[in-house]
Amino acid sequence: MAVGPGTLPTFFPVAGVKLGIGSAGIKKPGRKDLVVIELAPGSRVAGIFTRNQFCAAPVHIARRHLASDAPRYLLINTGNANAGTGAQGMKDAQACCQALADLAGVAAGAILPFSTGVIGEPLPVSKIADALPQALADVSESHWAEAATGIMTTDTRPKGATRQIQLDGHRVSISGISKGAGMIRPNMATMLGFIATDAHIAPEVLSSLASELGEKSFNRITIDGDTSTNDACMLIASGQYGGPEINFDSPCLPELRAALQEVFLELAHAIVRDGEGATKFVTIEVSRARSVQEALDVAYTVAHSPLVKTALFASDPNWGRILAAVGRAGVEELDLDALEIWLGDVCLVRNGGRAEDYSESRGQAVMDGEEITIHIDLRRGEVMERVWTCDFSHDYVTINAEYRT
Repeated sequence: MAVGPGTLPTFFPVAGVKLGIGSAGIKKPGRKDLVVIELAPGSRVAGIFTRNQFCAAPVHIARRHLASDAPRYLLINTGNANAGTGAQGMKDAQACCQALADLAGVAAGAILPFSTGVIGEPLPVSKIADALPQALADVSESHWAEAATGIMTTDTRPKGATRQIQLDGHRVSISGISKGAGMIRPNMATMLGFIATDAHIAPEVLSSLASELGEKSFNRITIDGDTSTNDACMLIASGQYGGPEINFDSPCLPELRAALQEVFLELAHAIVRDGEGATKFVTIEVSRARSVQEALDVAYTVAHSPLVKTALFASDPNWGRILAAVGRAGVEELDLDALEIWLGDVCLVRNGGRAEDYSESRGQAVMDGEEITIHIDLRRGEVMERVWTCDFSHDYVTINAEYRT
């Protein structure tokens, strides 16, 4: 169950980036659960990671390798998170890096590892090592769609986005994939995202773009409020597009940023649309707040309310649940008579109570749709923020109750 068609695009190949898929049988025999991404020499990588203090062993290793070496390969396995595994988990993640490094003829520090799946189980290093030759033999610039499938866990469908633009007469390609359906509430979700471009981007610009775009996309989605141990979003620039290095002063930077932003948002939204058991894609807008934090506090309080989320699943315009969530969001000196709450184009709350022109039938018409916007106008500042979420259905409980069986 998911919202919208969810069909993969025809990906534009990214020069200098190849993807290969293998089957290690980590959780299920025969399943494509191992992805290798090969980067051309000179490629640059920046990223953001989970802020969960129990972050997984591959997160520690990837951070360390990203800071100390020039990445040449990304190694992704599903079915096992290698989180909550202590010192042995660190050794196992490093062993997988070494196994790939030996096969590829690079230093182990040039490998960035990523894992997703069940927490607390030992990583099956031998299975991964045995499948690496298969994945390496499969690498191709055209394997984005296959890789999107290879990184799935409880996802019901693969997720991808792609763009092509012209910068100063040079064609630039951008392609990306993501995974995630539950345990999603970034501070960087169990989610992974990999976006690559063949643009030649200065390191400090690449790092800035990864943080800025990730903050406004992957860090604005939530399925259930659970920040995972394994989240990561990586932005890769292979530098193969044939043009000059793009720095902060480059006139083409705004156009590149805009195209990257579209890809980041599309991939983040795809996770919400495929939220475990999701039947609704919900945008929560908070406007005229005094600060970004205030706006996000209100938005996330509404987004995480089980009562709001179950009403969304039932297509029930129970606006009192939204009002109650706003009221407990911790906004100091909130002027109840000034604020307004809207469901689509229907005003629910005005002057401290139900809007005089509200009717149940108008609210129901909005709730019956697959895509819904809840807008809260605080009328106390100039800041506006958006958060994207979904409903809670019976299937969400079933999927997570049966996750390990």
